[in-house]
Amino acid sequence: MDVFNKMAEERIKEAMEAGEFDNLPGRGKPVDLDCDASTPAELRMPFKILKNAGVLPPEVELKREIFTLSEEIRAATDEETRWRKLRDLDSLVLKLNVMMKGPCRNMNFPG
Repeated sequence: MDVFNKMAEERIKEAMEAGEFDNLPGRGKPVDLDCDASTPAELRMPFKILKNAGVLPPEVELKREIFTLSEEIRAATDEETRWRKLRDLDSLVLKLNVMMKGPCRNMNFPG
């Protein structure tokens, strides 16, 4: 964990202990995951159609592929398979970095 994440975690913990999150609006209620208030009005209907069709954004699909491949690498028993899958993983991560216009952070890869 880098220094900034650690500082943020500490501040959140302190705020929780001080009770600063106790009286927030919506406390104890489920989060409305279908709220589209932050989506531009002209994109709401197309996004809803895609969501109902089960279509995920390309970066989410790619992250899913990366996760699956990472699990396969962890489970690989022979070195040849492991190295081949690591090369494939490298290619997918590069593709995601290009798609996201910068290096991916907060992704755990097999060591």
